[in-house]
Amino acid sequence: MKSMYIRRPRRRVQDETRRGNIVVLTAAILVMIFAFTAFAVDVGYIVLAKAELQKSTDAATLAASLELQEAFGAGGEITPVMAEAAARQAAVDVAAANRAAGKNSAMCDPNRDVRIGNYSWDADSETWVKQWGVEPYNLVEVTLRRDQDGSLNGDEPLDLFFAPIMGNDTSNIVTVSTAAMLPAVGFRKVPGTNIGVLPITLDVPTWDNLILNGVGTDDYSYDPETKTVGNGSDGIKEVNLYPTGNPLLPPGNRGTVDFGGTNNSTADLARQILNGLNDDDWAALAEQGITELRWDTEPLQINGDTGLSAGIKDELNAIKGLPRAIPLFTQVSGPGNNAMYTIVRFVGIRIMHVRLTGKPSGKHVMIQPAPFTDFNVIPGESVIEPDSILAPTSLVQ
Repeated sequence: MKSMYIRRPRRRVQDETRRGNIVVLTAAILVMIFAFTAFAVDVGYIVLAKAELQKSTDAATLAASLELQEAFGAGGEITPVMAEAAARQAAVDVAAANRAAGKNSAMCDPNRDVRIGNYSWDADSETWVKQWGVEPYNLVEVTLRRDQDGSLNGDEPLDLFFAPIMGNDTSNIVTVSTAAMLPAVGFRKVPGTNIGVLPITLDVPTWDNLILNGVGTDDYSYDPETKTVGNGSDGIKEVNLYPTGNPLLPPGNRGTVDFGGTNNSTADLARQILNGLNDDDWAALAEQGITELRWDTEPLQINGDTGLSAGIKDELNAIKGLPRAIPLFTQVSGPGNNAMYTIVRFVGIRIMHVRLTGKPSGKHVMIQPAPFTDFNVIPGESVIEPDSILAPTSLVQ
């Protein structure tokens, strides 16, 4: 009888080998999944932390730039040195009040992390130019950081969750913001808000002599702490807004103007002096084809009114010391309410003293330059000057 040989199956050995390979492959995949998960978690944390720090940087920058307005130009309420110190401190304070990548407070070094300067339009290169440490100050840059190894001040590198397993314990984060107050090229109407424009005009030569040559008097003083006006010198020259005449221009060469209806009454002028131009005034200007008070493209042609009178002295006295904008003109045709003024720009002023009774030679409305900004300002590509009206501060980078 033939003997039979039966080969023993090797399936178990193959199964065990395959099972071992799957275990190794699974372990490798788990390591990869863990690595990718760790990478995703840490990267997400870094992105979130940087966004949080950027928001704090933006807030600190805007707060710092607001401090520069009071020192701007020929009529600044404080000195540039004082404004710079206030801006640096504002950046520190606001940064500390905001979160910083997982911390309850952001750290800002006032000397290392804050820069102050000038931001102006260069017509030749058609670019905005930053000049650090140059007056007039209208530019602030703030840097907040988490990149200082060994620091205990809150600006140390960001600790990561899983990256230390791969030999990377921390990540450096730096955020930068820049804010500026841009020069104005006009006013536009924001519905429901008034614009602090006085319906009284002054000729360009008188104003330029005040700003460029210091031709004026210094008999009244403005107190920036109390926002009040008194007698005595404050180092800022004044000029008379009352129409005393200018030999370079025809008679009746300055006075009130019609921002709104072409036949403004004393009541209209009084209202505009106290509260500025309102929606009705803008509607009347629109009927005349004027939708914006812009001076960067071409001069404005604005109808004249009857002139300054005692009928508005109480209103002028009521706004003494408050910032307002007035139009400047180069030409005028015709006297009184038949005049047509060529308005070339607006400037910021504050009223210092009013006298509209008695002899004509004794009448005056004394004004001095003052920083002026308004939410209705149109910022534009314009060279910044000591008497420029400024748009509200905004982030430019």
